[in-house]
Amino acid sequence: MSNVVITGAQWGDEGKGKIVDLLTEEADYIVRYQGGHNAGHTVVIGDTEFILHLIPSGVLRKGKRCVIGNGVVIDPHALLAEIDGLKERGIGIKDNLFISSRAHIIMPYHCAIEKESEKLKGSLRIGTTGRGIGPTYADKMARVGIRVADLIDREVFREKLQVNLQEMNYFLERLYGVKGFVLDEVYDEYTGYAERLRGFAADTALLLNQAIKEGKNILFEGAQGTHLDVDHGTYPYVTSSNATAGGACTGTGVGPTKIDKVLGVVKAYTTRVGSGPFPTELQDKTGEFLRDKGREYGATTGRPRRCGWFDALTTSYAAKVNGFTEMAVTKLDVLDDLDEIKICVGYKYRGKRYDEMPSELKVLEGCEPVYESMAGWKASTAGLSEYGALPQKAQRYLARIEELIGVEIGIISTGFRRDETIILKKIF
Repeated sequence: MSNVVITGAQWGDEGKGKIVDLLTEEADYIVRYQGGHNAGHTVVIGDTEFILHLIPSGVLRKGKRCVIGNGVVIDPHALLAEIDGLKERGIGIKDNLFISSRAHIIMPYHCAIEKESEKLKGSLRIGTTGRGIGPTYADKMARVGIRVADLIDREVFREKLQVNLQEMNYFLERLYGVKGFVLDEVYDEYTGYAERLRGFAADTALLLNQAIKEGKNILFEGAQGTHLDVDHGTYPYVTSSNATAGGACTGTGVGPTKIDKVLGVVKAYTTRVGSGPFPTELQDKTGEFLRDKGREYGATTGRPRRCGWFDALTTSYAAKVNGFTEMAVTKLDVLDDLDEIKICVGYKYRGKRYDEMPSELKVLEGCEPVYESMAGWKASTAGLSEYGALPQKAQRYLARIEELIGVEIGIISTGFRRDETIILKKIF
């Protein structure tokens, strides 16, 4: 038995989907613990690509049980569309999906308020996807949210919806000057969703704790990455949930004493989407090269990702706050053609040297990265599955990352496909 948390070490988009997919072969349960459909995991099986937003990646393997935990916020329309899309591609969804009855529901007014709020902020906007994630978490913390359990109880749902719309329509109409929502229209639409979701609802905390008692292998997958975590990320340019490993406990009801390993996923370089500080960002031909070769466009939004060199400070911080036991390095092959490769090993800000990631936003926004340069290996690593086949310079680059972060690399991804992977350590 082993319980493993997988989380991103950067700003999301590290290739967690592929790593989760690899490890699901030995997992019995695959559990999503936070976020919403603003995130996406891309999995390539053979020549077929799957993009998953809410349903855990384990759904692509037969005999696996997939759980959407209480820490996730759910847009019913998006979830049902994802279920229907998978069914059309021959992926069955029936007795293999469980949705926490405590998970909160994204309502149409959440999306409307988020979009209008972003417009009002102008140049100070955060760069959200406009999918209602933040306002749903805000309602959760304000104790006025609507949960799956509420949605499938028609009487409770109507009562809570009526109260919420009084306040939400006031904001929409008076503050933002846009049309509000009609109670009966929203009620009818969402009770339709409720009937389709009813059979998936369960007390998933009890389900998972029983599975642990029975000695099952459980894989907890996070969305986004450490530096988008609402507490430990580059606030306020973050998501609205805990993307770090601790979120796996609060987002599922599984206690921290039952977690055995934490695998941090990191790209061989760095990317981020949306606004916010990015010390190693490259706004030149090298940055364009990384974006084009790495296919760095959002799986959910299609937005081009900002690209830059590997940042040892941000990754080291992620290793500390998550408690990484191993790392998985992805997209090593993207660096194959470069003559020189740089690693950020420090920051300089107003004459002061930083060797640890600072919490002050103004420092991250205004700092100058301090780089180490390494010679590129100028040879293809694409598709390699044996460590010894890697060029010596690629091995030295990986060894330097291990040294700087203080965590051993257990997995190296050399391409998008399942078999384009080097396994150095057994995770389960």
